[in-house]
Amino acid sequence: MWKIKTPYIEMEKQYKYSLQKGSAKSICPECRNMTLVRYVDNITGELCAPQYGRCDREVKCGYHNRPPREIEYKPFINYKVVVSKPKPQPLSPIPFEVLDDTLSNYEQNTFIQNLLQRVAFPFSPVDLEVIISMYYLGTVPTWGGGVSFPFIDINNTVRAIQVKQFDQANHTTKTTFLHSILKYKCEQQGKSLPDWLPAYELNESKVSCLFGEHLLKKFPNNPVALVEAPKSAIYSTLYFGLPDVPDRFLWLAVYNLSSLNAIKCKALEGRNVVLFPDLSTDGKAFNLWNSKLNELNTIKGARFTISNLLELNASQAERENGCDIADYLICKDWRLFRVNVESENSESENKHFFCAPSLLKHDYRPKPKANWNNEIAELKKFFEAVELPTNSTKLYNYCKIVDLPLFVESHLATVNAQNGRLTYLPYLERLQILKEFLKTY
Repeated sequence: MWKIKTPYIEMEKQYKYSLQKGSAKSICPECRNMTLVRYVDNITGELCAPQYGRCDREVKCGYHNRPPREIEYKPFINYKVVVSKPKPQPLSPIPFEVLDDTLSNYEQNTFIQNLLQRVAFPFSPVDLEVIISMYYLGTVPTWGGGVSFPFIDINNTVRAIQVKQFDQANHTTKTTFLHSILKYKCEQQGKSLPDWLPAYELNESKVSCLFGEHLLKKFPNNPVALVEAPKSAIYSTLYFGLPDVPDRFLWLAVYNLSSLNAIKCKALEGRNVVLFPDLSTDGKAFNLWNSKLNELNTIKGARFTISNLLELNASQAERENGCDIADYLICKDWRLFRVNVESENSESENKHFFCAPSLLKHDYRPKPKANWNNEIAELKKFFEAVELPTNSTKLYNYCKIVDLPLFVESHLATVNAQNGRLTYLPYLERLQILKEFLKTY
């Protein structure tokens, strides 16, 4: 008698609940930010109650509440139907024209205006112009003056555009993506979606490259510093200097703590890379990135290491707050860092540059000019002789002066009172820029 074998193939495991895919977020019950990814019932397709989800702020919040009785969901038949995996769809990018539409309205951009005039040590307008141009920072005026951080890959394809709202202390208050803003706007106005948007939403991953990745070809010889968030990359570049010197860091960002992997870092082939994870209460962030070094070092010709300076020197409060390198830097005078960088042969060979001056044993201070008496006298003479326009004036891309006489009066008073102090040099520079502008007005 012949024995007929019945084919048996193990059933593929499925789960009743999973985290919602896409970029939709809800308010986190713990930290009250719009950062909660909710759970979905995979049988009904419906969202679970709003308290069930995981907060994206893995270090600073860490909220994760699973639905009750989360068990494996096994269909009745114990056969696995072999279904070939769908072929990966070609990437649908965001058109460059969409990015181009964000590259204006900097006078309404809270993040940029904070760096220009509200932080403890305002940055040079010239430096901000360069940073905006390098990283294609933009503005979304309809979203509370939010700043846009585009993720552009090494082939200059726009993969994603993150949008963030900041308060006047430059702390994040809201986060979303430009495609979500555009979709919501179309739905509210009853308009059809842009042609590119439906295909873009089918992309398996939205943030699929590094922030600043497009700069790798422009700066092929620089060591790379990799941080979590775009904000940290921007601050670090402003403090440590532009990568126009081959041994200075080119600062890039991965997006968030959990998104560091070899696939996203493939563009870093042949580079020396130093990781700078954020702080966390129990060292979770550092340990997670440290555990990925073996995987990352399989990238052809790349050498990944990790900096532990923040871990070694941070206070408990800083750990609990999940501070990052940007939190250290913004309290310090950026000119002190520039002097350090310019006075050393190689930034990458001097590890004390990786942390803020508060962590250093030495106080490296530049020798400031004794006073600005000549410059102030020239400016006073000029502004007394010139007739100031009565209408508002756009001094540079992101600075609109509404009341010129008041602007000049207040700035002259400031430079007089703070004569020679480097912290107030941007006030002198703005007056000098305005002087040159009015000569051609």
